[in-house]
Amino acid sequence: MLGTCLDNVRKTTPLVHNITNYVTVNDVANILLACGASPIMSDEPEDVEDITSICGGLNINIGTLHRTSIDGMYRAGAKAASLGHKILLDPVGAGASHLRTSTAVGLMEKIPFTVIRGNISEIKTLALGSGTTKGVDADVADKVTDENLDSAVAFAKNFAKDHNCVVAITGAIDLVADADTCYVIRNGHAEMGSITGTGCQLSGMMTAYLVANPDEPLKAAAAAVCAMGLAGEIGWSHMKPEDGNSTYRNRIIDAIYHMDGETLEKGAKYEVR
Repeated sequence: MLGTCLDNVRKTTPLVHNITNYVTVNDVANILLACGASPIMSDEPEDVEDITSICGGLNINIGTLHRTSIDGMYRAGAKAASLGHKILLDPVGAGASHLRTSTAVGLMEKIPFTVIRGNISEIKTLALGSGTTKGVDADVADKVTDENLDSAVAFAKNFAKDHNCVVAITGAIDLVADADTCYVIRNGHAEMGSITGTGCQLSGMMTAYLVANPDEPLKAAAAAVCAMGLAGEIGWSHMKPEDGNSTYRNRIIDAIYHMDGETLEKGAKYEVR
């Protein structure tokens, strides 16, 4: 029951430490509050160990890197790992620059991530050491489709096995997998691509789901992906002709705020492979 994962977030109010994208930091904080969690934002190296110590989970997003924040990521990651916390990596734009790729790969070598969440190009970059990422959007040639779904599912399972984590590959069709099982998820709306930061928001919210459901990381990650996609569907259904992408962003956050486990259970569109 994926809805139980959402209900557990609201029951436990997990505190999540975010080292995240400056472009979307406010939206990440708001969607965490909307789903029933509590956010803290800090990337200062002298601050992060204390901050992450009082949290239950750590969300690392490399979308706006600088040398100081990279140091903070390593310090926070090591501290969170020592405390047994849930840790998520969002390798935004891995493959677009040497710094992004090397930072993501280096973090993976040092930190035992519970989940790695990105688009297919970013995850391929981490798997292969090179990629064709353009900006922060998945390359057209790398999209998961019904035609290549079998191979994409196999890739996701192999990546999860190789890196001892859950992998969440998001796009028009979402894949959430561990070494043995893959959720193929079809929630969402195409216009979500017109908003910057829905992926960043998902990573923050997914970390809360992981903390609230500590023994079921695969199920928790899948539930978060379904919830975000369903919020995109619900938010779009409330749009008026005069509304634009700024309104849509807010409607998605509102949909998360009003969502409960029963709504998620009824609205989740997935198969398990």
